[in-house]
Amino acid sequence: MERSESSKYLLTIPYPVCILCIVNNVHVEVPMNTIVTSKEEILKTSRALIQEQGWSAVSIRSVAAACGVSVGSIYNYFDSKAELVSATVESVWREIFHRPDDAAVFQDVQACVIWMYERMAYGYEQYPGFFTLHSLGFMRDEKADGKRHMQQAWHHMLMGLCAVLKQDARIRPDAFDEQFTAEKFAEVLFSQLLSALLRQDYDPSAVLEVVRRTLY
Repeated sequence: MERSESSKYLLTIPYPVCILCIVNNVHVEVPMNTIVTSKEEILKTSRALIQEQGWSAVSIRSVAAACGVSVGSIYNYFDSKAELVSATVESVWREIFHRPDDAAVFQDVQACVIWMYERMAYGYEQYPGFFTLHSLGFMRDEKADGKRHMQQAWHHMLMGLCAVLKQDARIRPDAFDEQFTAEKFAEVLFSQLLSALLRQDYDPSAVLEVVRRTLY
């Protein structure tokens, strides 16, 4: 989508501007923020729209209105709706699986599993449907990028499990061998995580018992 220079730099206009929004079928003038908002603020607003109205609510125009800025200011950061949605998908993954404050998560397999299930439950509550392929179904051009971000997140989770399995000091010395490696067990655990996502079952008790009997 081509943008004129005037729209790209609309927020540099030094006098008050209003945007027209429709709230409960009533036209309301909302003072426009004349200071260019940040990329993180745009993504935060996009996530809030998803939580309140679902993924279909995210567009350049709707996000601009929610931010109280011009459409042109959003285009200063994102060239298209596809790019905005892709960045939003990535930011949702980061929010859900942010680095934990508890260092024990990286040193204890059971603590790691509990943390992952807790974060999955959080993601389900905050962004219903996000973990299913259907959650990306509203996207067209955005689908490939959304899938890529999902695969990247899964890869990081799998690598995280591998790292914890190699750092957990409580694991029996004979727990792994050439046929049954830490990497293979990480894949088993990860498959259980994916299954839990599809079933929307965030009780880790069965997986924790498998970990206990296999490793300790």
